[in-house]
Amino acid sequence: MSDLPDRARRAFRDHDAFDGHESDRFVATATPFEGVVDAESADGGRIRFVVTVRVPMLDEVTEDDVAPVVEEGWYETLERRLGNIGGGVLAGGHDPEPAVETVTHDGTRVAEVTTAFDEIDPRRGVNDAAAFIDFVEGTYVQGVIPGYDYTDPVAGIMAEARRAGGSDGV
Repeated sequence: MSDLPDRARRAFRDHDAFDGHESDRFVATATPFEGVVDAESADGGRIRFVVTVRVPMLDEVTEDDVAPVVEEGWYETLERRLGNIGGGVLAGGHDPEPAVETVTHDGTRVAEVTTAFDEIDPRRGVNDAAAFIDFVEGTYVQGVIPGYDYTDPVAGIMAEARRAGGSDGV
């Protein structure tokens, strides 16, 4: 991508949830999952934000085997929940329609969630990109099925949630 306005680069640089200020791709640093935002100039002075978040499939983060029917149901639920992002998550009034697909990335099966929107205000666009990444992470964590022994990053997320909530996990 090219010709990204300096105002957009500044918005990413000033936001504490992103790194990668040397290119037009910005990496999310506030999530244990892989989140990236590709940004480019769009019509009318707007900036196009393409947000991609990759979260591991359930069987990739459990020590136990997950039956295919369980993982299929989990994936369908994740896809449905992500499709219901609705208003209030993004400040720019965007109505994102995330695409969710199963892919293999770096040897790991993941659900790849992508959305795109155009925004005139780069700071609002960067905030909305971060909010979308947070929404995907939160939706993923809501779908964690009890009864499995999880590995990282899910085990770490759950341990941090217990610590923050003052629970010992019992």
